[in-house]
Amino acid sequence: MSNFGRILKEIGEFGLFQKRLVAALCIPSLFTAFDVIGQVFTGLSFPHHCNTDWIVERGPNLTDEARKNLTLPANEAGGYESCAMFSPVDLDLEIIEAYGINTTTGCTNGSDFLAPEGASSVVTEFNLVCDRSSLVEASQSIYMAGLLIGALVLGQMADRFGRRFVVLLSLLLLLVFGVSAGFSPNIYVYIALKFLGGFSISGIVLNAFVIGGEWSASSKFALCTIICHSTFPVGLMLLSGLAYLIPDWRILQLVLFSPLVVVLGLFYWILPESARWLITQGRKEEAVKEVRRAAKVNGRKVPEDLLERLDNEGPSKRGSMLDIFRISYLRKRALVMSYVWFGTSLVYYGLSLNVGNFGLDIYLTQFVFGLVELPARLGSLPLIQHFGRKKCLSVILGFAGAACLGILVIPQDLPVMVTIIAVLGKFAATASFSVVYVYTAELYPTTLRQNGVGLNSTCARVAGILAPLIRLLGVYHFTIPMLVYGLVPVAAGGLCLLLPETLNVELQDHAEIREPENGPKVRLDSEDEESGKSTKM
Repeated sequence: MSNFGRILKEIGEFGLFQKRLVAALCIPSLFTAFDVIGQVFTGLSFPHHCNTDWIVERGPNLTDEARKNLTLPANEAGGYESCAMFSPVDLDLEIIEAYGINTTTGCTNGSDFLAPEGASSVVTEFNLVCDRSSLVEASQSIYMAGLLIGALVLGQMADRFGRRFVVLLSLLLLLVFGVSAGFSPNIYVYIALKFLGGFSISGIVLNAFVIGGEWSASSKFALCTIICHSTFPVGLMLLSGLAYLIPDWRILQLVLFSPLVVVLGLFYWILPESARWLITQGRKEEAVKEVRRAAKVNGRKVPEDLLERLDNEGPSKRGSMLDIFRISYLRKRALVMSYVWFGTSLVYYGLSLNVGNFGLDIYLTQFVFGLVELPARLGSLPLIQHFGRKKCLSVILGFAGAACLGILVIPQDLPVMVTIIAVLGKFAATASFSVVYVYTAELYPTTLRQNGVGLNSTCARVAGILAPLIRLLGVYHFTIPMLVYGLVPVAAGGLCLLLPETLNVELQDHAEIREPENGPKVRLDSEDEESGKSTKM
């Protein structure tokens, strides 16, 4: 057992300090859900047709239906075309009514939206329909690019400057960019602010849970990680309710992110730095101060001789992402987990962003998706503690992919059945995300943990970028998107079997040239460990 492990045993491996810390770290996940899935509602589309006010000059007394009959061509379903109209002509109304208009054109004067009173979205305000409709998917993909770059940059910053600094910085940036998005004058400013918001989200997602995990015993790392992420589905449910009550997207944006002012102030006051990280950086005095603080909250005292032993560990060489690829066993883990993260993210966002295409009310469906995520996240904990990380992740990914493939065989005129299968797939994809955060963090040593998690998370963001774009392949055949969403995670589940198991294995603090051997299934707190029989990976 490492010196810090012994210190944790003395001050409490999961006492009041750790429980209070984990509870606080649950708060940022609410805002993560608001930002990641928020565009499902801020980007709502409504029935629309071309603006044909030009005909009003010829016939100011025309009814709305008569105006549509004269200016909009009919579609195959018997309604009106959404993106085409009859070309404006300089003729009297009587002539138009008698002979009609034979030529058509696009929506030259914008579109009219059949939205409920008071409702608006970026689609209605910035006219993102017809030839501009691809900007909605582009916006979501660019947002995911922000997550990607944030994972690369902020993961390395956390290993260099500390977890606390990056979490506080990310909360500040999310506050600024989240609120600013509500004042966007056009779609391009909105996309830029969403990109920057995505950048900041990565710092929260990748680092908040690690602080709680590194302050707890190795056996509690999975518990801390899953609890910290368990409020994400609560955020999804809150988002559905708030979006239903606040149909104006600008007001919704302000309501969602303004409370971060309070959260940022609270975290600046209570959030500790990871003592485990401080020790690896040779910052003993700061580590001792944080340890004493934790011991005081837990009502325990830490023996001075244990604190003195921290000098013997000394600082580790600062790790970088290149070190992961220099060490063979870490390189193998990084490559396999990168594809696993890619598959997990692709199926998760593939189902989440298609929530409006399953045939039922979007607010209800998103609420159910959030409701399903809560037991999926919490329920994954006893599974991985009993069966192990590797087997559970492999089976869950296979099930998520099978659900996507199952949707293809359900007739499209059975939207309830399609939604049930999608909800089951979302359940599995969510459980997979919970497990993959735990498993990945346990596969890397402390000195490289955030570099490794950041690297793998980058691949998840690539999948997030591609997920909305894959939906566009549906124009060639409706089965293509779900086919891709299904096959990729099934393959990822198979690759999981190439990784080592980390259940009941002590967290590795320093990178070793050779792959450490897994210890026994139950960690030993005995003299054997002191003599060199480590349970580290």
